[in-house]
Amino acid sequence: MITVIAMGGNSLLDPSRPPTVANQFEVSRRAIEPIAELMARGERFVITHGNGPQVGWMLLRSELARAEVHEVPLDSLVADSQGAIGYMLQRLLREALSQRGLDLPVATVVTEVEVDAADPAFQAPDKPVGIFYDEVTALRYAAQRGWHVHEDAGRGWRRVVPSPRPLRIVELDVIRLLVADGATVIACGGGGVPVMRDTEGHLRGVEAVIDKDHASALLANALSAERLVITTGVEFVQEGYRTASPRNLIQTNPAELTVLLSRGEFAPGSMGPKIKAALDFLARGGREVLITRPESLVDALAGRTGTRITKV
Repeated sequence: MITVIAMGGNSLLDPSRPPTVANQFEVSRRAIEPIAELMARGERFVITHGNGPQVGWMLLRSELARAEVHEVPLDSLVADSQGAIGYMLQRLLREALSQRGLDLPVATVVTEVEVDAADPAFQAPDKPVGIFYDEVTALRYAAQRGWHVHEDAGRGWRRVVPSPRPLRIVELDVIRLLVADGATVIACGGGGVPVMRDTEGHLRGVEAVIDKDHASALLANALSAERLVITTGVEFVQEGYRTASPRNLIQTNPAELTVLLSRGEFAPGSMGPKIKAALDFLARGGREVLITRPESLVDALAGRTGTRITKV
């Protein structure tokens, strides 16, 4: 059985440490260890990952260096982050497997994900990317560069881009071939490089970002995976998160989650997309979804912790 593991971009960072490359490797090593341990027990995985912080830094570098070198479009930055994070994860996973006496192939696929040019998200960009600006600078950049900008929760102004729904994974056949040959594949990093068809039917990169969890669910269904695992910063999904009396959702189902979602229990910028992706995966034929912290992965798959979502 294939399991798709969607690793959050922030799970590869430690907020108490500077986000240097060396520190990212060390933090990611801890996130990879449970995956290697489970593989040693016979589990098979396809791995996806977020890239929000990493792309933010890339945008900042491009902004700071724009007087000296060309700026890099957002779709290319997503591809850059896929390569860099994929390199880190595949190297760490190979090392962790080798320590367990396993010589298993691991490969990163820089993945494009097709979106629809008619997606309503393109008419209402709302996904913040990059650094904060003061209002005057943000509005000037909007006029000069054609950006959409928005004030962000009293912290300053930021560029916002569309976040369309993923429709098709362009490299799916390649991923399937690698999986069939026994490889552990790292794919759909950061939700994939967003591409859409032009008037002549050719795929072109687009200035947008795709939600990583929705792309992971799409990939899991396309690979006929029975299980989707989403790692995040909390042990359990909670009803009443950050209230005086939160309730851990240990075992739940789409009907309960749909009601909680409609009541606004899951924030749009954090747990909300994960719950929606879980519901999509189950509706399209998946068997179960697990949501937990990276370090709890072994116990979660054994049923000892985490939130388990099944159809019944």
